[in-house]
Amino acid sequence: MSVKILWIDDEIESLKSQIIFLQNKGYEVASVANGFDGIDYVKENPVDVVLLDETMPGITGLETLAKIKAHNNTIPVVMITKNETENLMEDAIGSQITDYLIKPVNPNQVLLSLKKIIDNKRLVSEKTTMSYQQEFRNLFMDLNSNPDYNGWMDIYRKLVYWEMEMDKSDSPEMRDVFQTQKDEANTEFFKYISKNYAKWLQPKNEDKPILSHTLFKNKVAPVLKDGTSTFFILIDNLRLDQWKAIQPIFSESFRMVEESSFLSILPTATQYARNAIFSGLMPADIERKFKDEWKNDDEEGGKNLFEEHFLAEQLKSLGKGDLKYSYTKILNHDAGQQLVNNIHNLLKNDLNVIVYNFVDMLSHARTEMEVLKELANDERSYRSLTVSWFNHSPLHEALKKIADKNIQIVLATDHGSIQVKHPVKVVGDRQTTTNIRYKHGRNLNYEAKDVLAFKDPKEIGLPVPNINSSFIFAKETNFLCYPNNYNYYANFYKNSFQHGGVSLEEMIIPVIYMQPK
Repeated sequence: MSVKILWIDDEIESLKSQIIFLQNKGYEVASVANGFDGIDYVKENPVDVVLLDETMPGITGLETLAKIKAHNNTIPVVMITKNETENLMEDAIGSQITDYLIKPVNPNQVLLSLKKIIDNKRLVSEKTTMSYQQEFRNLFMDLNSNPDYNGWMDIYRKLVYWEMEMDKSDSPEMRDVFQTQKDEANTEFFKYISKNYAKWLQPKNEDKPILSHTLFKNKVAPVLKDGTSTFFILIDNLRLDQWKAIQPIFSESFRMVEESSFLSILPTATQYARNAIFSGLMPADIERKFKDEWKNDDEEGGKNLFEEHFLAEQLKSLGKGDLKYSYTKILNHDAGQQLVNNIHNLLKNDLNVIVYNFVDMLSHARTEMEVLKELANDERSYRSLTVSWFNHSPLHEALKKIADKNIQIVLATDHGSIQVKHPVKVVGDRQTTTNIRYKHGRNLNYEAKDVLAFKDPKEIGLPVPNINSSFIFAKETNFLCYPNNYNYYANFYKNSFQHGGVSLEEMIIPVIYMQPK
């Protein structure tokens, strides 16, 4: 089907050669000599793109543009003008033009503009596919180069980049090829974690990545400074790809100073990872130091009720007990609106910690609610839902209110999540926990190839809930089900987003420094 172009210009007779050039390229071009006729034509005929002269007698290009957009605001309009004044360009851009060309224009300029508008998706898709084909071998070599933890962080950043680039591709075959490579990366990453994780937690080992319990000490405390209010924002369960999806919204008001990654501890679950962040301790040490505050999975009561107390104790241990700080946890929209209303009062503090729980709630709600399963049925739609939330969230509104102040932002998360696909059977006694990406209990029976197992929880800094308790962590896209009602739970949880286990998505997570523009 040919593309229909409408060219509106009071000197249209002088443009005959350009119109013939476009017609020879396969475009169907209609032309009128004034804005009134152009508006009437758009109302009566289907049009794919309008080429619009800015300076015309009777009704100007900007006035014509406004009436065309009032009739159909989806029609792309290319403004063509001799006038290069800044205020005219701003008016045109503010009126939602698609492109802007300065007279005299040659046929190739017009053709290029049309290709950007009409063929953009196809051209981007083809270029993305070609570029990934060229990068495929480099990623394959990276995976087989025995990477260290920095190498794995770099590999995962590249995979996230290409995963989001694949959103632009119309090739299901290339997306399948990418998914296969990503699955292979998770297989190799699981082997790497199995070999190295316990070593990182040995006291004398200095060659280790920043983990949850060392994040605050290494990434937040060093940037605290007099005269600047630091906001440490922790968005629960925010994966690296979700951060990259919402980054453009942050970039409207804030400049990225540094973007890096750290690793969540195991289990990659809120009560373990987030308590470790705020206490600066591994869970076994939290239990030892704060007997009344720590609760294991099988104990009654909230598991993350004492983060502010843990933070206060960590600040003291770091010699920063005199800092003026606040701690705010957002669990619902009303609390978010209170943050918006109170955000200016926080500027008097040296440190403001904001814990925002929406993404984690979205993950759990998506498992339970059919409508959210439809809205977030794959990785791409899950990212899109995260963007929609943040764009309209009280957190975004609050940050915009202080984007012109002398502040700095450290944004991080406690763990990520993975879309699970493969159920595996685990047998345990009544005291075995119900989590589907990790479990602890006595006498666990499982296939060794399906999990990462630690017979002695103390080896990886975890409490020992009961005598002879062991921990197991699901690998890659596995999830753990009991034999009882196995088929029901296998189908219920399949393709849901879960956390607690070992995967790139759950363990390698972002930490970002930002300042107002």
